[in-house]
Amino acid sequence: MKSITREGLKGWIKEQKDFVLVDVREEWEHQAYNIGGLLIPMGELMSQRNLIPQDKDVIIYCEKGIRSTIAIQRLESAGYNNLINLQGGMSAWKRQDAE
Repeated sequence: MKSITREGLKGWIKEQKDFVLVDVREEWEHQAYNIGGLLIPMGELMSQRNLIPQDKDVIIYCEKGIRSTIAIQRLESAGYNNLINLQGGMSAWKRQDAE
């Protein structure tokens, strides 16, 4: 499974790389703190997978990286091969912002 660090993602954002962010947390988590990703909660992931492109890099994130790992495994079993896990999820993102 491919992964990207917070610093790597910040670099992609700065470079304006063409990619999609997908947040698999719940709506209340997304509203409390997000980095602009498309919200598709885990429970809706497979029924809404048509919203996730297969022709560009897609970074999947959650709170700690556990749900995003599961989401990537499910999507890969459905034929996706362009998915990248954000290491440590929003917890790592917020912790490093606080430092």
